[in-house]
Amino acid sequence: MKKFLSAFIFCILLGGTFANAQKAKQNYVIGFYNLENLFDIYDDPAKNDEQFLPDGSNKWTEAKYRHKLKNMAHVIAEMAKSNGRWHTILGISEIENRLVIEDLLDQDELKESNYQIVHYDGPDRRGVDVALLYNPKQFKLLDSKSIPFTFYDDGVLEYTLDQKQKDYFRTRDILMVRGTIDGEMFAFFVTHLPSRVGGKGADLRSGGARIIYQQARALMRIYKGIKIVVMGDMNDDPTDESMSKWLHGKEYIDDMEALDFFNPYTSMLKAGFGSLCYQGVWSIYDQELVNYNLANAPEGTLRIQPIGKNGYYGYIFKRPFMTTQKGQYKGYPFRTFSGGAFIGGYSDHYPTFIVVGK
Repeated sequence: MKKFLSAFIFCILLGGTFANAQKAKQNYVIGFYNLENLFDIYDDPAKNDEQFLPDGSNKWTEAKYRHKLKNMAHVIAEMAKSNGRWHTILGISEIENRLVIEDLLDQDELKESNYQIVHYDGPDRRGVDVALLYNPKQFKLLDSKSIPFTFYDDGVLEYTLDQKQKDYFRTRDILMVRGTIDGEMFAFFVTHLPSRVGGKGADLRSGGARIIYQQARALMRIYKGIKIVVMGDMNDDPTDESMSKWLHGKEYIDDMEALDFFNPYTSMLKAGFGSLCYQGVWSIYDQELVNYNLANAPEGTLRIQPIGKNGYYGYIFKRPFMTTQKGQYKGYPFRTFSGGAFIGGYSDHYPTFIVVGK
């Protein structure tokens, strides 16, 4: 409860989202949102989507699907309304395929956004992927690729899975998208690291973070000065090893070295804020980290900006309509299902974002 009150006060103190960031001449919003099981109603024999079918356990009907789409669109539109602009980049996760993204963008509240899609079908057994939405007026797409989760055998990171388990293991690919904003080179990594469900070890999330870090370093060698944002549902907090050790996430910009990442949510987690809640404990799994080139950019170029009166560099977007208002889970994110019953909410995660500007 104490953490929830702190987060609530945080939102009030922020007032206008761009209270400090408005000082920049030009701002761009870069964020991430876990859409919590955005499935269509059609059976895909290659995926374990039986739960989200009209005759499945969730009784996932056309009406429920359309309700979910409308809710997700409303949150994204409300963020744009609050910020006075659409996101330049919005990473999303827990989407079944390109169709559900197209149906989402076809909602009335999002038609003016003109978002374009980068998406690849991945190997996850449940069929959920990550994707990236971008504003073509602000971001010029150059290239993209889907990076698989692989097990390295160099002895640097030891895994608890035996070889048979490794061969069977499937998880979401990591999406890399490269392009330019205001003429400056950017790369975005969108990820949904392996879940904690079923006792999946922290080593799997550390392995995913290590892959991202290696890919980011490769880009920094090829493109001098490239600015990189890593975003996603990490299934870990900023203080966990996957983020702090393997992704080299630092709490403070002043502590960064050239190959480090700045994680604006480390300080926020320690202050009691959260993007999701489980058994009364708030966590921030939904994060955006930025590399040294973006955190310490020269004057007159794009760099991460503080948001709000408290000077945090990250923002957790939560509003009363997105929050459970009564009952056992009062104060938690208002989700789509609870205890197996459809309750018509939004997501079990709040979206987060950062702002970059000159």
